[in-house]
Amino acid sequence: MQTIDTYAAAPVGERDDEGLGLLDIAATLAERWKLLVGAPVVIGAATLGLSFLIPPTYTAKTTFLPPQQQQNSAASALASLGALAGLAGGAVKTPGDQYVALMQSVNVEDQIVERFKLMERYKSKYRFTARRQLEDNVRINLGKKDGLITVEADDKDPQTAADIANQYVAELRRLSSELALTEAQQRRAFFESEVARTKTKLAAAQQALQSGGFNASALKTEPKAAADNFARIKAEATSAEVKLQTMRRTLTDTSSEVQQQVTLLAALQSQLSRLEQSSASDRKEDADYIGRYREFKYQEALYELFSKQYEAARMDESRDGALLQVVDVATRPEYKSRPKRAFMAIGAALVSGVLLSIFVLGRFVWHQAKAMPANADKVKRLRRAVGRG
Repeated sequence: MQTIDTYAAAPVGERDDEGLGLLDIAATLAERWKLLVGAPVVIGAATLGLSFLIPPTYTAKTTFLPPQQQQNSAASALASLGALAGLAGGAVKTPGDQYVALMQSVNVEDQIVERFKLMERYKSKYRFTARRQLEDNVRINLGKKDGLITVEADDKDPQTAADIANQYVAELRRLSSELALTEAQQRRAFFESEVARTKTKLAAAQQALQSGGFNASALKTEPKAAADNFARIKAEATSAEVKLQTMRRTLTDTSSEVQQQVTLLAALQSQLSRLEQSSASDRKEDADYIGRYREFKYQEALYELFSKQYEAARMDESRDGALLQVVDVATRPEYKSRPKRAFMAIGAALVSGVLLSIFVLGRFVWHQAKAMPANADKVKRLRRAVGRG
């Protein structure tokens, strides 16, 4: 086998017409085996030594089960489509995806940045840069098969890594309690506000009734039973209207349930109109007292009705399982997760070996091409182009 120098010095007619072959490559690499073996070993050893200068990074992990929500009407309708539901599968998000998005929100990240003083820890001038570095150090994944959410946090301090991972779960509990995520939570929040508003109006109606004093003639003109009946019908009409608004959130106006509720509301409003017209001829002094009494009884009945609906919504919310169930609490990691020193040393040795092999082969091909008379003019032009001619 000819070496590089003998191959380049040989007359053109005596060279192998097939160009660079496998034997040429093997011979060229074999002649430089000391360089191709020794240099990668030295580089790998140097990389291993330098890796000890990198501060170790610890990873803490916590796993929890997100709240399980009951299937709503939209999901039930989609499931009834059977095989066609798969066409829309990419657009349907699971509750787990929603909770992962909440943990990745700015609300949660800002709380963690403030609690652990990450701007100082990461030496960040701006809050958004601290949030970005926090996102790089924290991984939140949802298991597609088991439905478990995993939070992995990296930090130079092992205890801080465990605290950050556990704090994500605590912040998710706080945020989910403030937001109405499920249908039961939305009803609970709605009736809670209605109870508070009705309670204020009930107190005002009671004060107005007490300030008016006792009016015997008004009681004779409009007995207590009539006033109670008016207040009851008005409260039922308000309740029917609220129920109709709630149904329209999940059902269409053409559904039988909505149509039935619309008919019931119209009947109650018609009864109220007749009662109001029948009492329009009462004397003004009696009407004032009766109006205050009616308003008081109406607000009282409405307060009782909303209170019952609020308690029922709270029971439904508790049945939805709105509690986070932690499977594995993040504990202080005992061993570092990075840097992987052996992997770095082996990788550096392999990469340097490949690069050196390419360099040796490229040098061989260059000498081979330069030794051919047909390429003499091209070599001169190349040298002139790079400033060496």
